[in-house]
Amino acid sequence: MSTFHVPTPKNEPVYNYAPGSPERAALQKAIAKLKSQPIDIPLYIGGKEIRTSQKIEIRSPHNHNLLLGHYHQAGSNEIKQAVESAVEAQSGWAAMPWEHRAAIFLKAADLLAGPYRYVMNAACMLAHSKNPFQAEIDAVCELVDFWRFNAWYMQEIYKIQPESAAVTWNRLDHRPLEGFVFAVTPFNFVSINGNLPTAPAMLGNVAVWKPASTVAYTSHFIMQILREAGLPAGVINLIFARGSQTGDLVLKHRDLAGIHFTGSTAVFHQMWKTVGENIANYRSYPRIVGETGGKDFIIAHPSANVPALATAISRGAFEYQGQKCSAASRAYIPRSLWPQVKEIVLKQVADMRMGDPEDFGNFINAVIDDSAFKSITEFIDYAKQSSEAEIICGGEYDSTHGFFIKPTIVVTTNPHFKTMEEEIFGPVMTIFVYDDTEYASTLHLCDTTSQYALTGAVFATDRQAIALAERTLRHAAGNFYINDKPTGAVVGQQPFGGGRASGTNDKAGGIQNMLRWTSPRAIKENFVPPTDYKYPFMG
Repeated sequence: MSTFHVPTPKNEPVYNYAPGSPERAALQKAIAKLKSQPIDIPLYIGGKEIRTSQKIEIRSPHNHNLLLGHYHQAGSNEIKQAVESAVEAQSGWAAMPWEHRAAIFLKAADLLAGPYRYVMNAACMLAHSKNPFQAEIDAVCELVDFWRFNAWYMQEIYKIQPESAAVTWNRLDHRPLEGFVFAVTPFNFVSINGNLPTAPAMLGNVAVWKPASTVAYTSHFIMQILREAGLPAGVINLIFARGSQTGDLVLKHRDLAGIHFTGSTAVFHQMWKTVGENIANYRSYPRIVGETGGKDFIIAHPSANVPALATAISRGAFEYQGQKCSAASRAYIPRSLWPQVKEIVLKQVADMRMGDPEDFGNFINAVIDDSAFKSITEFIDYAKQSSEAEIICGGEYDSTHGFFIKPTIVVTTNPHFKTMEEEIFGPVMTIFVYDDTEYASTLHLCDTTSQYALTGAVFATDRQAIALAERTLRHAAGNFYINDKPTGAVVGQQPFGGGRASGTNDKAGGIQNMLRWTSPRAIKENFVPPTDYKYPFMG
């Protein structure tokens, strides 16, 4: 026997896809190939490809005429099969030596970083409407990082062992949970899509994985990579199903051991409520890990660097059309800086081209689907009609060819205006201009305005102002940035998650999340046990 060590992880390098580069040519070739070959996407249950009578079209968000393929929707029978397959696979997977589990996901990381890199990026661009850079940092680099860092975190967890007294040996057995984990994943990040079922699986758990229907396309490629890497049948079962169908069949199942969720606050509330109502029926108390909404902020002190602040607003609010959980959605700007900030931001936004991600010159692409388009544009129309708000750029939208919404900036005189408080999840930034002397009170305003607490940023060169913001906003954001936009958390560097209504703050990309998928057993072995019941005080 040997003691094994996972290679020390390093963040995957980001390719830049510059004109004339070999990676740009390879990506364009992969895009052309996928566009020419619509694919038929099955369910993956118990290691088998399952097809149903319910086939749903997959069309590109930025081009309604582009048919990418079809996915098969699960019914009650398929959902039951997925749960049964996971439960059946549990004992064998849990018994597999940890280094062999690690090897599967380390191989998956190398497959994604190597032979699957361009096809995954192309799939992300076509199905999620991400530009090449946004696809690269998400669909490849972050997911590769999750698999490599999580394997290393697993090793570090297993190394956590207690002290031992004389003639005893104390050990901690970091067991997987008893049952299956229900992984419910969102549309906006391929990396989250891949991480939520695999993080628990790495530690010996099994999973039923239900992605958002809008990301069936990239989920299919993730499953192909995992199968090629050697993931045993039944460990992760991929189903595409309506949320209403899964409630009774999955959330009320006695073997539900955990929920790994990223999505809307309302859905997470309903799932938690269902678990609470059925708590006496489970084999064990389910672990509930969730990251939900955000109303992410930027607050500037009068000492802020204006060009840096303006760029943080432009990038933070409008990269990936504002559909990041961490996207900047509200900003508090001192009156003395506002004219300069406004000038720079308007210039930058005017320079942002919008269109198909296949044109690498486009910064802005389409929002994900018709439902998102309607929800976002309702906020824009509300601002247009309000006497408390002025739209200083954008406000235009069109869904004729794709779901396109121009980057929109709203300036309001009411710090509690609807678009300052409610999650929009689109390319809409609302700005409140405050008097320079009211920095401290504006920090409190920022802290108390939103139910969410995911990400936030402060811009200042005055160190006392930074310290005051860090102290006042301590619970306002799970990821807090100083002189940087509130997006772009990197695995192993800024573990990601928020509190309040933004989730359980279990930090994806950190050891904290991985610890949630273990159930430790303490073992004490006595080498020289006593042979008489009497203690010395009885003499």
